[in-house]
Amino acid sequence: MGNKDHWEQVYSTRSADRLGWYTPHLQTSLRWIRELHLPGDASIIDVGGGASTLADDLLDAGYRSLTVLDLSDEALSSARSRLGEKAASIEWLSGDITTIELPAQACDLWHDRAVFHFLTETGQQEKYRANLLSALKPGGHLIIGTFALEAPPRCSGLPVQRYDHEQLGQTLGPDFELMRHDKQLHVTPGGVEQMYLYAHFRRLA
Repeated sequence: MGNKDHWEQVYSTRSADRLGWYTPHLQTSLRWIRELHLPGDASIIDVGGGASTLADDLLDAGYRSLTVLDLSDEALSSARSRLGEKAASIEWLSGDITTIELPAQACDLWHDRAVFHFLTETGQQEKYRANLLSALKPGGHLIIGTFALEAPPRCSGLPVQRYDHEQLGQTLGPDFELMRHDKQLHVTPGGVEQMYLYAHFRRLA
C-alpha cells in the first residue's frame, strides 16, 4: 500500500478524535506562534495539517494567510467540513511534501507536527529539506514536532524516525538555527504514551 492509500484509509475509517496524534488544540504550537508576534498577514503553512484544529485556532487569532497541506484528501475534506464557511479563508493543498512544488520563499512560518518523523529514508528527508529551504523566507521560522527518542518506534502502523534536538538540527542542516526546544508527553485516545520533541528553528539569511 502506498503512503497516500495508507493515510486515506486511516482518515476514512476513524474519526479525527480517535487518531493517535489527536489533541483538541496544539497548545505548544499556538503558544510558540503567538510569542513570535507575527503580523496578521504572515504566510503560514501547516504541513500535514490534515484534520488538525491548528488552522481553526490561527484563524481565530487573526491570521489571514493560511495554507494547510496534507497527503490525504479525506483529512482535508474533514477539516473543511468542520470549518464550514471559514474554510474559504484557507488555501488547501493535497500532496506529498517531498514532491509538491510550493511558491518560492513565500512562507514566514512552516509548521509540522508529526510529518517529518514518518520520513525514515535519507532521500525523503533531503527532499523535505529542499522544499523547506525553497518555500521558507530567509529569517523565517520552522516549528516542528517529532517523536522523541523515548517514543515508540512506530505510529499508525508505520515506522518513524525518532530525534533529540541535536539530531534534528543535524538532519535539517546548517541553514537552520535552533532557537528553542522542549518535550511534551502526548497520550493517544487509546492510552498510548508518546513523547514528542518540539523545536523552533529560524532559517538563516
